[in-house]
This record gives sequence, structure tokens and C-alpha cells, in this order.
Amino acid sequence: MKRELLRKYFIMGSQNCDRDPREILIDAIKSGITIFQYREKGEGALVGEEKVKLGHDLREICRRHQIPFIINDDVELAETLNVDGIHVGQDDESVDLVRKRYPDKMIGLSISNESELESSRLELIDYIGAGPVFDTGTKEDAKKPVGVKWIQHIRDQYPDLPIVGIGGINDTNAQQVIQAGADGVAIISAITQSPDIYATVQRL
Repeated sequence: MKRELLRKYFIMGSQNCDRDPREILIDAIKSGITIFQYREKGEGALVGEEKVKLGHDLREICRRHQIPFIINDDVELAETLNVDGIHVGQDDESVDLVRKRYPDKMIGLSISNESELESSRLELIDYIGAGPVFDTGTKEDAKKPVGVKWIQHIRDQYPDLPIVGIGGINDTNAQQVIQAGADGVAIISAITQSPDIYATVQRL
């Protein structure tokens, strides 16, 4: 994959929004995000047909603006929405199975410690989601922050593997993550809760 696609990686579901997520996504795209992940998960998240409907709407917005559309760990919905890629965590469906089912899609994998790094089939994925880098309140089950040194560690071991930092990143600390060796930063609430999305994305 093109590493620059990870530069401003926006993640969002309706549970992260205090207004229409469609409007937020359009604003974020116009402001300069480079890739989008639909993550409808956690307290207050949509389910069933409502989740699928929102997914279709957000997918169409991304298609219209030529922004890659990633789905978070929902392998079945990946097919329904004809996504560009799938991001999975350590407790989700294995990358082996995801890659067999979707040989031509981008696959990202969350990795937060040395044990996960050593046991992961890195040859099957397109990028690593490294973190949580900082404290985050977005994920209810977030692990302990690993800091920018974790980014540096992965980059030292795998200089050619695309990396996006995730977890507690905003427009005031994103540069630390990039300087540590990440190709990009993943943002949720710093964009969805921003009073000025354009200014926030431009500062990332």
C-alpha cells in the first residue's frame, strides 16, 4: 500500500459523534484526511440494519471523494459494503483467515507489545496499528499506553513496514508520533469533537 495513505487516518462511528457522522466525514475529507475507518463499536453504537445503512452512506461518501474505506473487524460487513480494507485487533478474526477470504484488500493489524509483534503474521498484512500511544478515553477496553518508544522499536525492527500510531493522539502530540517513525496518525475524538475540523486536520 502507499504509505502516505496512513498520514491522516480518521476513525469514526456514530457513537463518537454529537452530530450527523455523514456531515463530520464530509468535513474531515474536505479538511485533508487521507483514509477512513468505519468503527461502529462500543456503548451507543448502531447495530443491525441501522449500522449497515450508515456504513453504506459513509462508504458512498468516501467513494465519491476517492478516500480509502476501511472497516473495523466486521468481516461480514466488509463484503456487504465492498470495502477497500479491513482492520483487525488481536482478539478479532485471525489475519490468516481474513487474508484468505480477501486476498486483494488492505489489511491492518493492531499490535501493542513485543509478544504480539513476534506472534503476528506480518507478511500477511499491509500496515500495523501501533498503540495505544497515549491515554485514550475512546476505547473502553484500551490497553496501557505504550508511548512513542513503541513506534521507534517497531520502526527499527521493520523499516519497510507501514505504521500508523493510534490512541490518544491529537493535533498537539501527533508530531511526536511521526518523528518516532510512524507513517501516520489515527484520530477519532480529536476530529469528531473538534469545533473547527479544518484547523484540527491541518495541524495534524
